[in-house]
Amino acid sequence: MEASLPRRLISTPVAGPLAALLLACLYFGLNTEQFFTGTNFSLIIQQVMVVGTLAIGQTLIILTAGIDLANGAIMAFGGIVMTKLAVDGGLPALLAVAAGLAVCAGFGLVNGLLVTRISLPPFIVTLGMLNVAFALTHIYSGEQTITDLPPLLTFLGQTFQVGQTNVTYGSLLTILLFLLFAYLLGSTAWGRHVYALGNNPEVARLTGIRTRRLTVGVYTLAGFVYGIAALLLVSRTGVGDPQAGQTDNLDSITAVVLGGTSLFGGRGMVLGTLIGALIVGVFRNGLQLMGVPSIYQTLITGILVILAVAVDQLSRRRTR
Repeated sequence: MEASLPRRLISTPVAGPLAALLLACLYFGLNTEQFFTGTNFSLIIQQVMVVGTLAIGQTLIILTAGIDLANGAIMAFGGIVMTKLAVDGGLPALLAVAAGLAVCAGFGLVNGLLVTRISLPPFIVTLGMLNVAFALTHIYSGEQTITDLPPLLTFLGQTFQVGQTNVTYGSLLTILLFLLFAYLLGSTAWGRHVYALGNNPEVARLTGIRTRRLTVGVYTLAGFVYGIAALLLVSRTGVGDPQAGQTDNLDSITAVVLGGTSLFGGRGMVLGTLIGALIVGVFRNGLQLMGVPSIYQTLITGILVILAVAVDQLSRRRTR
């Protein structure tokens, strides 16, 4: 007998994270007067758009049973490349952005090749690349923050009005990216291959999927998405900051895990990652409105991650 619609909705991977998000919103809405306002919701989305975009790429890699510890550093280097070429190099802003996107995609390509051709663990490859990207960011920037950016680099930080609420173009781009990748993963052959690769790479290979090429493609595409995150970061801050992104790798993993994607690969939804990023944003925003010190915000985020991974592990054991 076919399951009812409510039962199917409850059984989806995003049901738990969505319930947690709604409960968090309800709690903070009842305890703070400012939470349920359009301005505050717009602020939350602005605060999570960079990490949320990073988490899209992280989701792709985790779905293949990999992980990327270098995405925050790659993003920072991409932002420095864009801003330095545009300001100091005199390159047209559009070409500077394209160069930054290409550099980030290049990092992803190298990661994918090291994982597939030399069979190095993704954890080790991206841990090493974290240090490489971090060092190159500081060497290339000369430890200097880059200011006086051309308008194109800050355009996504500008706002338009929805009712009485100001919404940034960057927030809109982030939501569109989530919808695009939700479609690619859920409704295309490429998406089905990514899930198959994460579930069992050997079985995927035997069914005719070119697993090495697919893995390299996933890492490269993730790197390109990190480049978009770099542009969002630059547009939001208005500068090229060599100190940026130092904890964003862990924040992106947090969003993916809280969104219900399994760290063991093959299971999860990119819209769950959006919910996970919003959970982190809502908790930090709500606790800040309540006057809770930032160190407790970090503590609660850590507890949420442990609980999410524990639930995933228990779920895996039940399905065996």
